[in-house]
Amino acid sequence: MKDNRQPRVLISRLSHIGDCILAIPMLNAIREHYPKAFIAWAVERPSAPLLDGHESLDELIVLKRGWLKSPKTVWNLRRRLRKLRFDYSVDPQSLTKSSVVAWLSGARTRIAFRGPDGRELCPWLSNRLITRTQQHMVDRGLQLLRPLGIEQPTVRYLLPIDAKAETVANELAEREETRGGFAVINPGAGWPSRLWPPERYGQVARYMWDEHAVRCIVAWYGDKELAMAEEIVTASEGRALVAPPTDLLSLAAVLKESLMYIGSDTGPLHLAVAVGTKCVSLHGPTRASQSGPHGLGHRAIQETYLEGTSRERRKADNATMKAISVESVCKACSEVLSERQAEGANQRRVA
Repeated sequence: MKDNRQPRVLISRLSHIGDCILAIPMLNAIREHYPKAFIAWAVERPSAPLLDGHESLDELIVLKRGWLKSPKTVWNLRRRLRKLRFDYSVDPQSLTKSSVVAWLSGARTRIAFRGPDGRELCPWLSNRLITRTQQHMVDRGLQLLRPLGIEQPTVRYLLPIDAKAETVANELAEREETRGGFAVINPGAGWPSRLWPPERYGQVARYMWDEHAVRCIVAWYGDKELAMAEEIVTASEGRALVAPPTDLLSLAAVLKESLMYIGSDTGPLHLAVAVGTKCVSLHGPTRASQSGPHGLGHRAIQETYLEGTSRERRKADNATMKAISVESVCKACSEVLSERQAEGANQRRVA
């Protein structure tokens, strides 16, 4: 049921592209429940393009990395936030820097997670602490909305994809090599411990073409990922193709045009989910139940989990990823494609 009150709400999810995507359903749930609310989001620069122009957002507050080290920046941020007169802040990140933003805003009700999910200074800077009972990060974030009277909202993303980004995707889809449909492989990851060997992705790309006549396009960002993409193409014996350079929005458009996504737990995985693309995700140092693809129809593969603190898992080698076999990934890809074909056949019969 919609509520015509006009609360002023600040979302404080500053960093990590994938985690920001996972918090977008919170934004849409607030807007759906409170159509007349004023909603702002504080975010650091790398993730800002995903939110700029979002239909559920009234104001985007973009911060430079390292902003907390600058007293002048902190003071200017406080002045800007105080002028917006927030009633609530919602902090799914629940770390010191995100909670500082909420505290600076002067919001009367500052919602964040209770420990162990609320870390560092978060429990002292927030005044409404929520004990999470859900596993997945999307569902956890939605639990933070209960103090606003929002229960069991629908998960929606509604990413703003502009015409320029759609042009990049359309040109790729119309290439001779991809007219039968294509899958997207993303070999990169923020942690070295999340990397699956490029030669194995190449074998998957070879399987996808030989068994399903589906071309794999390898997305990349930066020189290191470009080198990995080229290694995958070589290992695929030319069945895979290196994607053109893409920014976040054009990658979203490419993923939306694709048949499926294959890759580890990183930003492009959650970007694929957000645009409605089915995924095969690979997990080792992160739990598939917590940060795998959200929703039905995906496949999350995890043979073992790397225990330890976040820092220890980040700095570890990729042994847990290497435990994932090429055969298990190929099987998951076939299952996703088979289900997609069955859905298409059902839709044609209904039409």
